[in-house]
Amino acid sequence: MSIKLQDIELKDSDIIWCNGRLATMNPTISNAEGKHNYGILEQHDLIVREGKILAVLPTEKVPANHCKVIDAGQRLITPGLIDCHTHLVFGGNRASEWEQRLNGVSYAEISAKGGGINSTVNATRESSAQQLETAAQKRLNALIAEGVTTIEMKSGYGLDLENEEKQLRVIQALGQKNPIEISPTLLSAHAVPPEYQHNPDAYIDFVCNTILPALWQKQLFESVDVFCETVGFSLEQTKRVFDSAKKLNIPVKGHVEQLSNLGGSELVAGYHGLSVDHIEYLDEKGVSAISHSETVAVLLPGAFYFLKETQRPPITLLRQYRVPMAISTDFNPGTSPFTSLRMMMNMACVQFGLTPEETWQGVTIHAAQALGRSASHGQLVAGYMADFVVWDAQEPVEILYELGRNPLVYRVYRGVISHHANHV
Repeated sequence: MSIKLQDIELKDSDIIWCNGRLATMNPTISNAEGKHNYGILEQHDLIVREGKILAVLPTEKVPANHCKVIDAGQRLITPGLIDCHTHLVFGGNRASEWEQRLNGVSYAEISAKGGGINSTVNATRESSAQQLETAAQKRLNALIAEGVTTIEMKSGYGLDLENEEKQLRVIQALGQKNPIEISPTLLSAHAVPPEYQHNPDAYIDFVCNTILPALWQKQLFESVDVFCETVGFSLEQTKRVFDSAKKLNIPVKGHVEQLSNLGGSELVAGYHGLSVDHIEYLDEKGVSAISHSETVAVLLPGAFYFLKETQRPPITLLRQYRVPMAISTDFNPGTSPFTSLRMMMNMACVQFGLTPEETWQGVTIHAAQALGRSASHGQLVAGYMADFVVWDAQEPVEILYELGRNPLVYRVYRGVISHHANHV
């Protein structure tokens, strides 16, 4: 959507953000050398109307009016950050298990004593909706304070109809009570629950025939995810879940190729899935498949770091095939307990070798695509949501370079300042 200067007639209720350095992330904007360079625009103003960006115009061409003007103080303005893969709602925590592992106890031993994902499932089932919401709110506060304006949250720790619904209703409540857009995902096929331990196919039947259609009818999620892995579900079981989703026209995505190469990415591509996530063991055949389906590759460096993995995602191949790469926290109690998307951006550069610009694309335009929001989120462009951040910085690289200090000055959600630094 483009707005021409002659079409602009400002209203008193409009807001002009002036004197900022815009990193628009608009892929059509390049610098003098023909490089994208974050879609930087100097001496441009951002005009906001009714929660959306009305226009981005050269400062000298913005018509005068009585509307509100906010001076960004020559600071950097970027799209709001998008965290496109999280498990934010669950009961309990697994810090003590981590300590045991650091003291030499194996995961198998911990799991045999009721630890691992089963401990989180039990704690989630035993927690009330209010307890789950209170715990998740603290995590969400940390992400909001860092500039996250859109976030995905998955179920997957209830693993029965009642508790999967409880998780999704908590996610819904968080979306209603916070200035943030939440994309809810059904991940009932996350693990085999204790009661189906010896008959996982029967559990997949239950997911396909009961959980998925019942919770879709209640409009509690917008996409379906499956953990397709040797310790999760097979290709055939994953396909059954995807077929059930397809019958209801529900988009799919997959936890795939994290620990081995089962061909899960090719399966997701066959359904034109939104994203393939983790993908450390993805091969060229899989990369080629997702490149033809416009599926986003979601990189999760926090889990890679926490599990001390050594097999890195095939970044060179993803670049070669022009596959969009997103980056996310994967916040969860077992393998990535980090509520900092900025830290993940840093890790993506240090551990996976992404450039800072690729990393910024990974938490804006490509993360938006991974959530089916590429036409409305992740860019400072006319017609897009007015979700953006004003930073105490001049260059985008600064945001992922110096961790431990939060450079956020203003966090704007739907055109309204929802969070600001204490010194402002």
